[in-house]
Amino acid sequence: MGASESKLVFKQGIFRLSEERNIAANDPYWTNFWELPESAEDVFSLFSHTDIRRTRDSALENLETLILAVTSRLIVLKNHPSFPDPDLAPERDALNCIRVLTRLLPYVYEVDDLAEWEEKFFWGLRRRRTRRSQVSGEVLFDDNQIEGNTPTDNREQEFEDVKPLAEELIDTLTDLLFYAGFTIPDLPQAKSKVTYAIWQSGVGCKSSIPTNKELESNRCEVLRLLLTLSSKAMYTHSNLLPVQGVRAITYLATCPDKQIVLSVLCSLINTTIKSNLGSWRLPYDHVVRKDSKQTLVVYSLQLLLVLLLYPVPESGNGPSPKNFYRHYLGRLHRPEDFQFLADGMTRVLSQPMQATTSYLPGSQKSVKWAPEMIMLFWEVLQCNKRFRAFIIESNRAHDFVILMLFYAIEYKTDASKQGIVRMCVFVLQTMSVESTFGNNLNKKFEAQDTLPPSIRLANFKGTYADFLITSIHTLITGSKGKLEAIYPALLAIINNMAAYVQHLSLAASTRLVQLLVSMSTPSFLLANESNHVLLRALLESITTIIEHQYASNANLIYAVWRSRKRIEGLRQFTLEGGQAEIERAAQRRKESALGDNTHGVSRSSTMENLSSPVPRSGMSPNPESAVDGTFAIGDSDDSDNEEPPTPSQSTHSMQTSRTPSIASSSIPEDHVPVQLSGMSEKARGKMPANAPTFSRQNSTTSLSGTSTYVAGRGSFTATTEWLESWLPELPLHTLLTVIKVLSTHPLASPRVSNAGATHGDTTNPPSVASSRRSSLTGGDEPATINSPTASPTDFRSQIPSTATHPAIAAILASPSPIRVHLFEWSPLSLGWYMSVLWSLIFTAEMTISPTSSTAATLTGSGVMAGPVGVWNGTNVKLFQVATEGRREGPSLSQPRGAVDAVGSRIVQGVQGLNLGGLVSRVGSGVRSVSATNITDGAAPGRGTTREV
Repeated sequence: MGASESKLVFKQGIFRLSEERNIAANDPYWTNFWELPESAEDVFSLFSHTDIRRTRDSALENLETLILAVTSRLIVLKNHPSFPDPDLAPERDALNCIRVLTRLLPYVYEVDDLAEWEEKFFWGLRRRRTRRSQVSGEVLFDDNQIEGNTPTDNREQEFEDVKPLAEELIDTLTDLLFYAGFTIPDLPQAKSKVTYAIWQSGVGCKSSIPTNKELESNRCEVLRLLLTLSSKAMYTHSNLLPVQGVRAITYLATCPDKQIVLSVLCSLINTTIKSNLGSWRLPYDHVVRKDSKQTLVVYSLQLLLVLLLYPVPESGNGPSPKNFYRHYLGRLHRPEDFQFLADGMTRVLSQPMQATTSYLPGSQKSVKWAPEMIMLFWEVLQCNKRFRAFIIESNRAHDFVILMLFYAIEYKTDASKQGIVRMCVFVLQTMSVESTFGNNLNKKFEAQDTLPPSIRLANFKGTYADFLITSIHTLITGSKGKLEAIYPALLAIINNMAAYVQHLSLAASTRLVQLLVSMSTPSFLLANESNHVLLRALLESITTIIEHQYASNANLIYAVWRSRKRIEGLRQFTLEGGQAEIERAAQRRKESALGDNTHGVSRSSTMENLSSPVPRSGMSPNPESAVDGTFAIGDSDDSDNEEPPTPSQSTHSMQTSRTPSIASSSIPEDHVPVQLSGMSEKARGKMPANAPTFSRQNSTTSLSGTSTYVAGRGSFTATTEWLESWLPELPLHTLLTVIKVLSTHPLASPRVSNAGATHGDTTNPPSVASSRRSSLTGGDEPATINSPTASPTDFRSQIPSTATHPAIAAILASPSPIRVHLFEWSPLSLGWYMSVLWSLIFTAEMTISPTSSTAATLTGSGVMAGPVGVWNGTNVKLFQVATEGRREGPSLSQPRGAVDAVGSRIVQGVQGLNLGGLVSRVGSGVRSVSATNITDGAAPGRGTTREV
């Protein structure tokens, strides 16, 4: 039968599935599904989603028989002693069974009404014939599918209890990953066809087994079906997924056979880490991306992450079963294994940075599985404390800090990659909880000029701490509000490193205080009920730096002193005064706009004039909107005329992750993570005895005379009671004490303050887009000094000596305890995380491989390894998908703006993640994630499933 004729017969057979009811189980018709297709493309193109849904909805019994037939045939082939043999047990038959199952399962998962049938069919107890299996077109069926008049006693002799169908299928696929002649070469010394030999050298193995493109292609087919079996997660809502779980993944992850787990784990890790990018760079990555080896790397990494990330649900009868893949990854301890992992991850993630010197167009594209590699790095950091120590206690921590910042800054305004940005920030937060991390950041950053332009700072001469703080400033002020949900995580990073940072440059110090000034403005504080938490977090960070590293941070103390009026104003802050300041700023903008109409305006001021003077919808104004006003560091005299930041409405909807976006309408917007739980008793005791906790005197300049402030229609309403609940607890005592002492210093003259304001830290700094490059060009020293007797440099040089002042000495003698902000897991955060992973898997599979290509890899069966669009067109529930009506979808190397809505619910939901649980450091160790940290809102037993 020719290829065209076989395709026609196959298509006609597909029509019969829905047109004829109750096709007999022993009908030879079923053999067509594994004998006729010649490639995966045949199965996916001829077996359309319309055909599958029509059969599912009108002839479910036929779909059931088909699934049972191909599954049974696959099991029979695997158990045949001659498999793979072209005559007795053809490899083609096994591949076609795998492809048909891969094609069908998503359409079973997408229908909630089939949940009960699915549970019974795949996971119910079965009985099977005991007679020896024969390799033929006959299929062995469960007794409940067989009708006949066989006497009961004979039936009992012919059948036996066996595993549920899904378990037997998963066991078969696991064996097929290590099957001689199918996915691994024939091994003469092997005692069985199934030999759990690790595919690649690396972790757990010093030598690789031989391989070829056909074996690699077959591995891809099996891995893809395992991913498909696990993809039930895509059809579960994010708030239910961590609690309900997926039975297929549970069965895989809780496999008690150590040999199987270690063989699969090491094979997937080594295949992923040992990918040889250099062999794929000619002519370009995006031309040869369909290579079977590259496809194998992607599927291996994806399945590895599915297994590692999975939180095993509580069984209901005691503690949850252990996720053995995560367990054994946490048991790695050899330095050479850590070196292998770190080198491989760095190689993949640094490719776009290294490619900046290439003259080949298109060669700077990121590796398309870079987001998954970031996720893998984060997972190993969390579950293996030895690996975490290996990274953080060496210079490799610096490399990964730069890599995370590169991806975060590169994609900070790309709506399709917000999930990547968030993960990078969370990775940095995870690393920052270790004290060694903060200490190592004081190292001078020598190779900054080799960085890509997107993150390079002109004339930078500072430390890694300077670079990190400046980069965090850029992420907050240059992200156009897209990263508002993770401002707490960014501030948590600063807090975690604060006690160890020394010799911050003037530029980095200025940026840090710029954030403080911006967050102190009425328009920011009154925008919603939680912005004050961000202010308090930043105040605590700056206070920690001053209390623990006073003598070595004169630049930061100087920047604080120069912004003294805004800081001092927080103590006398009132609703009436804040509203009046907002109204004055709005009036100034209005007048400025009228003047600009006749004299011309810059682009930045035009954008500012378009902003609403009053926050709307209860969303916090973005700190970047303040760059033309209070974001500047001015002295107390200049700040009388400073303009508060322009509140702008931040967009919460349709935030994206990779090419899809991930958000959650089911997650309330008020789940903004609270970084701090309140001022410590010690901090309260440091407040001046006679300092008023709150001034309730109405401002004489108030235009309204009311005791409430409404941020916008239908949004948050600030009240006096709300203000009193947090304003007295702001940790201002240390800053106010330092400001008071420095203001009495002989060199602290207005000329010094004005000089500093005109050199390096201007009251009106350049736009955010250029601030990263221009802000550091002047160095720490101003070019000229207005006073012949005193200069900012002279004043700064005297600041360390003020540590002996009685007021400051009292603070330094009893500093506040060092606190650590952890990333804490909860069902909500796990739902977001798993949504990110499955959206990456979904989009990687959307781009369908062409039928012919110079890069195509053909197996002996004429099959090309590559994506086939497994989940295209299905009704995914875990995230939302918006398509362009094209069959080819987005990937990291092929972003398309219209395909930007994978999981638009979860980006808002990221606000509900507990990004900064406040935990005091006890002893020398700090827990990144632990059971005791996973309490609020967590499912019962949830804390035991994320091991560290």
